[in-house]
Amino acid sequence: MKPTILCTALIVVAAACKPLDKGGSRMGGAGAGSSTTSVAPPMPSPAPPAATKLLAVAGFLTPESVLHDSAQDIYFVSNINGSPTAKDNNGFISRVRPDGAVENLKFIEGGKNGVTLSAPKGLALSGDTLWVADIDAVRAFNAKTGAPLDSVSLSTLGAVFLNDVAIAPTGAVYITDTGIRFDDVGNVLHPGPDRIFRIGADRKVTVAAQGDTLGRPNGIALDPVGKRFVVVEFGGKAVLAWKPGDKAPTVIARGAGGFDGVVIIGNRILVSSWTDSTVSSYETGQEVKLITGVPSPADIGYDAKRNRVLIPIFTGNRIEIWQLP
Repeated sequence: MKPTILCTALIVVAAACKPLDKGGSRMGGAGAGSSTTSVAPPMPSPAPPAATKLLAVAGFLTPESVLHDSAQDIYFVSNINGSPTAKDNNGFISRVRPDGAVENLKFIEGGKNGVTLSAPKGLALSGDTLWVADIDAVRAFNAKTGAPLDSVSLSTLGAVFLNDVAIAPTGAVYITDTGIRFDDVGNVLHPGPDRIFRIGADRKVTVAAQGDTLGRPNGIALDPVGKRFVVVEFGGKAVLAWKPGDKAPTVIARGAGGFDGVVIIGNRILVSSWTDSTVSSYETGQEVKLITGVPSPADIGYDAKRNRVLIPIFTGNRIEIWQLP
């Protein structure tokens, strides 16, 4: 396939100013002692540098998450391949090089080589272990070989729709449960509950947080600067901060809602939104739209080596790679 390379340019608009009569004048002419002063309105603030779409890579099947493995310098892409709730064992994970070449479309494939994988969504790395959310279980694979390493079922605790994964410094795995289902005609139902699960190093599974204040939690990311997790709402409009042990999360920003993916870049929080087809930054709590016109942007990733945002276009069966300024 041929990647599409697009460049965006900034347009700078200069404002012209007209002299204003400051008073003391009569109709048709200036009176004695009158003066005319030209007052220039303030120039508009320059537009922030634009992000640039570098590549669009097609050929995926319902891509939900993109993750950069910095050690191997490779992008992993989770492919649901059908219904996000069907236990059909046909999900797969792709390996894509940073130049957009698909190295292995089905690097890890459900039903092959002892792999069980139905509808893979969020991805997270802990060393050479790739953790994957899969409906009501969390699977672990060797990131270099694709071999299955572990599978932890959360069904006994009533997991409904496991969505995204984050790894704590202790090695504990945290997973959001958006609590949604789909009926026979595709309507979204919300039987709940909204939860965040924890898998400890001993593989013990517990409910770390639960309640409507989570707003159908979708993306979750570790914020090493703030020493907290950032969680974004798919069913609400809030960006949340949460620490294990908190009774409820704290709202740190609000935006368009319909949030899916979240990545942390220093003090910046980048969030994708289905509602307005954007990726926005919430560095100071205020929304700054970095990327627009990306329909169904799912669980975004970040390539720190190249300062790129990696966007799975869920309904478009492609991923887009955008260069940040």
